[in-house]
Amino acid sequence: MIDNSIIKAQNDTRRTDLTADYDALGARLARRGVDIEALTARAMSFGVAIPSWGTGTGGTRFARFPGAGEPRGIMDKLDDCGVIHQLTAATPRVSLHIPWDKADPALLREKAQEVGLGFDAMNSNTFQDQPDQAHSYKFGSLSHTDAATRRQAVEHNLECIEIGQAIGSRALTVWIGDGSNFPGQTSLSRQFDRYLEAMKQVYAGLPDDWRIFSEHKIYEPAFYSTVVQDWGTSLMTAQELGPKAQCLVDLGHHAPNVNIEMIVARLIRAGKLGGFHFNDSKYGDDDLDAGTIDPFRLFLVFNELVELEDTPDLDLSHMIDQSHNVTDPIESLIISAVEIQRAFVQASLMDRAALEGFRQNNDALMAAATLRAAFRTDVDPILQMARLRADAAIDPVAAFRASGYRAQVAARRPKSTGGGGGIV
Repeated sequence: MIDNSIIKAQNDTRRTDLTADYDALGARLARRGVDIEALTARAMSFGVAIPSWGTGTGGTRFARFPGAGEPRGIMDKLDDCGVIHQLTAATPRVSLHIPWDKADPALLREKAQEVGLGFDAMNSNTFQDQPDQAHSYKFGSLSHTDAATRRQAVEHNLECIEIGQAIGSRALTVWIGDGSNFPGQTSLSRQFDRYLEAMKQVYAGLPDDWRIFSEHKIYEPAFYSTVVQDWGTSLMTAQELGPKAQCLVDLGHHAPNVNIEMIVARLIRAGKLGGFHFNDSKYGDDDLDAGTIDPFRLFLVFNELVELEDTPDLDLSHMIDQSHNVTDPIESLIISAVEIQRAFVQASLMDRAALEGFRQNNDALMAAATLRAAFRTDVDPILQMARLRADAAIDPVAAFRASGYRAQVAARRPKSTGGGGGIV
């Protein structure tokens, strides 16, 4: 963890300017009938989970360029995640990936408590072959033609639930890379039936207070067809499995120009929106930092969430899911957490009464202008004040760099030499 005196020293150089900026923004918002203190309280209440795998350098299908001080295992990952929360006060939970993060649950709980974190949804992995597994997932996992391979994938997911129970998680996210690369390679109907049959076995193993999230992705690694390729198939899955099954929306898993905010509205209407994997993309599933390419779309997603936040039983799991090829992973995760929190606050200051009036009068221009007014409001002083009041860093990236944390962990963590392809 970073010495708190470093954070305090960094904050002291910025405190006066922040106070002036906060007061000025508060006066402007007051003229619009918005209480800045209420927004700051909402900012402080917001949290997004960090992906354990995000603390390491990612890559592409062609290459991976490891960085200094890469985590050696889950305990190092939890250290890094603890630093991110220490600096942002916005990432109180970690989402684990099994078997990458497999460890003694008692040690996981102890380490998480040490760094001030809890655990979010568990993530299973049946898109890679592990050294000790009996059956390969080259041609599928939960939808494989071979019953023994499907059973192996089911048992792995059940193991993830067992580990999750032991550490305090209450959800399982299932994403599979199953599909086909050539027309005719598989029966599109029977493959989906096999997937549903296997998922029902996983569902049967859920504790009473758990949920299972079905995650879709339009393509990759299957490039002709994907078993769970869009939100419609994910919804079909959740509806067939039962009330504990919901859909997880990854912002990078859609076809170009898909209206993601409409998907959000529809899934809430169906009672099946479980949560998000936040990231951004330009061409495909690039997993760039959230808000990098299309911050307005991120805002529009949160506009739907805030508008419908009083929907009964709406309990969303917010997680980041991104890969870093050329940036420091901790810094990128800090940026994403801040940008996600920013979109939430911007959506929260929306003049919803005015917006609804324009909608009722079919005034498209002024309705859109109302959205833009909220999106264009610079809420940095609110986010910064929320961090300051939580004893986090006004400027978390600057504080991270001033701390020398990366150099310190690089000195004690062996240098990673893996240069092969792959996202993790």
